[in-house]
Amino acid sequence: MNEIKIAPSILSADFARLGEQVTEATQAGAHYIHVDVMDGHFVPNITIGAGIVKALRPWTDLPLDVHLMVEEPERQIPLFAQAGADIITIHIEACPHLHRAVQQIKDLKVKAGVALNPGTPLNLLDEVLPSLDVVLLLTVNPGYGGQPFLEEMLPKIARLRKRLDEGGLKAELEVDGGIDAERAPRVARAGGRVLVAGAAIFNSRESVGEAMARLRASLKGG
Repeated sequence: MNEIKIAPSILSADFARLGEQVTEATQAGAHYIHVDVMDGHFVPNITIGAGIVKALRPWTDLPLDVHLMVEEPERQIPLFAQAGADIITIHIEACPHLHRAVQQIKDLKVKAGVALNPGTPLNLLDEVLPSLDVVLLLTVNPGYGGQPFLEEMLPKIARLRKRLDEGGLKAELEVDGGIDAERAPRVARAGGRVLVAGAAIFNSRESVGEAMARLRASLKGG
């Protein structure tokens, strides 16, 4: 199995000390910092804008992995690219002109990802999959952190893993939603290679370092 990457999601972080928590995650061995952007329209919740990404950029040298859960993402892509995003992932459900939006991201010298909600079939990726750097499968319905993992998404992860491998495609398979030390190994066995975790890493029970160590140990079976 290839190395499994961990992407702590700041959605669950303490925003009063956000920069410090990002530094803690960086020092604990995170691979990406995942930034969930919600607009209150595409999903019910409202979170942050490009200004937070710009403010976080000096706190870590890790790639900032920006997940746009917004309507008309084409309007926001340049702002997040300028703010320092390294990866910008847009939702297939929000993009009637998906290929053009993916190319817009790439033209800004940023890695391009496409996200799918739990109920969205994989075949809608057919025409853009070879162009993607990331495919993000949601294992909860987007909008809020801390939701329970949807077990029925495991076969979907496996199907996409098979397709990427058989096609020799480069896109990283990222999985987001309800991932903790119990579910992380199952997601990895199904084929996830980047695991987004929020409440499992940023919580009041343990330090960020302790949470990251526990998650990594679960992936090693320890």
